[in-house]
Amino acid sequence: MRTTHITKPHEVTRKWFVIDAEGKNLGRLSTQIAHILRGKHKPTFSPSVDTGDCVIVVNAEKVVLTGRKMDQKVYVKNSGYIGSRKEIKIKDMMKKKPEFVLWHAVKGMLPKNNLGRKMFGKFHVFAGPEHNHQAQKPEVLELQF
Repeated sequence: MRTTHITKPHEVTRKWFVIDAEGKNLGRLSTQIAHILRGKHKPTFSPSVDTGDCVIVVNAEKVVLTGRKMDQKVYVKNSGYIGSRKEIKIKDMMKKKPEFVLWHAVKGMLPKNNLGRKMFGKFHVFAGPEHNHQAQKPEVLELQF
């Protein structure tokens, strides 16, 4: 009788990847990033263990949105108090803080628990072409979609 192998946390080896977001579609890019952060691209994937790799995204300000999303998509936050609702269009957010757009998209695709927060900690976004993780010797990852 065969048994399913469950990966232990000490058996996980992590790699670092750099992804250039220039000209990439926001939704397709964020699904690929979430896939890598979860570790689903590895044969040792276990849903209860963080087996994913670390991801660095550069040029987040040059990500592409299809259709009329730049004018119509809105981020909303509300503290619960009367009159505290704040709305900001994605076009304005791209000018103000372009990292947030990709950050928000990827965070929504990860599990909503302690494991998901741990996975999200391995995600680093930079608006421009430079990053400060050269010491980890990240590999350049070309995504196909």
